[in-house]
Amino acid sequence: MANNVITSSIITNETLRILHNESAFLGNINTEYEDQFANKGMKAGSVVNVRNPVQYTIRDGATINIQDVNETTVPITMEPEFGIDWAFSDYDLKLSIDEFSKRYLAPAAKRLAAELDLRIATRFYRGVANFSGTPGTPISTAQAVLDAAVLLDNAACPRTDGRMLALTPLSNAKLVGGMSGLFNDQATQGKQLKNGMMSTNLGLDFIMSQNLPTHTVGGLGGTPLVNGANQGLINSGSTDNPSAATTSLVTDGWTAAVANRLKRGDVFTIAGVFAVNPETKVSTGVLRQFIATADAASDGAGNLTVAIYPAIIAGGSYQNVTARPADNAAITILTGTASTAYGQNLMFHRDAFTLVTADMELPKGMDMADRAVEDGVSIRFIRGYDITNNRRICRFDLLAGYGLLRPEWAVRVTQ
Repeated sequence: MANNVITSSIITNETLRILHNESAFLGNINTEYEDQFANKGMKAGSVVNVRNPVQYTIRDGATINIQDVNETTVPITMEPEFGIDWAFSDYDLKLSIDEFSKRYLAPAAKRLAAELDLRIATRFYRGVANFSGTPGTPISTAQAVLDAAVLLDNAACPRTDGRMLALTPLSNAKLVGGMSGLFNDQATQGKQLKNGMMSTNLGLDFIMSQNLPTHTVGGLGGTPLVNGANQGLINSGSTDNPSAATTSLVTDGWTAAVANRLKRGDVFTIAGVFAVNPETKVSTGVLRQFIATADAASDGAGNLTVAIYPAIIAGGSYQNVTARPADNAAITILTGTASTAYGQNLMFHRDAFTLVTADMELPKGMDMADRAVEDGVSIRFIRGYDITNNRRICRFDLLAGYGLLRPEWAVRVTQ
């Protein structure tokens, strides 16, 4: 029998359920700061600063050595709202909820989930400097996955539950096939082969997403070198925010006068500049990877200055490299061939990133208005009468912000 009591509450909860099931990231990243955005009147552009864990240096000997406590924060900014709009009639509400969901809600929720996934992944990958894999080669072996996980281990990322690997459809297919002949427990192997999807394995939970971004490498060219010794910071100091700090790296040796010589998201290493363990400050033996945080062009003499993350910090409690770069140290681009696009898989711990959505206001005078929240995601539904055209207009709205809390706990795994 037809259900004649489909309400705005039913609509919002059913839409949120579908959206959650269709998204690769919802439920898999940190949402603990949601309450700080649950303020009436929160709008796009609103900013909340969330705290990072404090880091310290070690004293040797008995003499006390008081150090400054530098509590750092990460700003999370609400992006412009987005949503979907359409119209349906009172007659449509007489359908069963299954039929109503199939005809109206499922398409809307799936489109919202795809858009949210794409925005999350694009925002996050551009802030992750850790890079693994061979450009042009999809992930197809357990070793490729484990190699990427080493970068998380070197960053002291917890090995407890919470490590994920989001795969493109191509990398998912290659990895399922590549691991099919390996020893594994029968239940996991059978599930992977039956569903064609990677399952929990290698210390990771796997998810597949069609919405992971591609990265197009900059124009590159020339033989890039560091121009000037000792760039970066000797010590992060007590007033800096190393979590948000970048270094403007001055370089030369590029092919002259080309726009987008480096693209935002390009990753590179500097000869002689090694990463250190974040706790002990001992070299990992692996060159520190840096990411361009903005497009950069070379001038007529092949000089180029680029903003990079992380900041080069060679001492203090936030030390992240063994030494500042030498003059003429070679720069090696890792992200692939010039002007070529590559798919980006994303390995991360759930606390590397955070997603927040604001509770948008419910306007008065609507014949339907409701808001639902699940797993830190708040969605608003409104329906109102259009007297001019004699119809009822409906809209879903999301107001979200995305923050990189611990980007060192994430790795881009190229394909």
